[in-house]
Amino acid sequence: MSQELERVYTINLGKVLLSVDTHRAPRAINMIKEFARHHMKTSDIKIEEDLAHIIWSRGVRSPPRKIRVRMSKTDEGYILVSPYADEKETPAKEVKKETPAKEVKKETPSKEVKKETPSKEVKKETPSKEVKKEAPKETPAKEVKKETPSKKTPKKSK
Repeated sequence: MSQELERVYTINLGKVLLSVDTHRAPRAINMIKEFARHHMKTSDIKIEEDLAHIIWSRGVRSPPRKIRVRMSKTDEGYILVSPYADEKETPAKEVKKETPAKEVKKETPSKEVKKETPSKEVKKETPSKEVKKEAPKETPAKEVKKETPSKKTPKKSK
């Protein structure tokens, strides 16, 4: 009976949020161990360092809500819990992404050339408008300041 068991599970860690925010990551580790004990029916459980890094990657206060793990029983009799990485699906997705990317690259340069010409014209007009706006702003501001103190003095004398 020295057969090697290997199973893949998605563990829901949503109940971690019920604990105090400074104890959430340790509770997530404990929940993974409890899950492994229940499903693999062995009390000796070891969590791989990579899985611990994934749980602690966002800090003690916000561990992931769900995590996909691979549990395998070793010859020594303990359960090794490691992060699950599916290698078969990744190459198929990459092949599909490459084909549309080439089509987009062909269309993009023609659009960029058209956009560059109007942007240069806008830059030439902008500095002249700024200079005109600065001069009128200074004159009314001084007049308003002079009028306000004279209005305040009669109010105090009443």
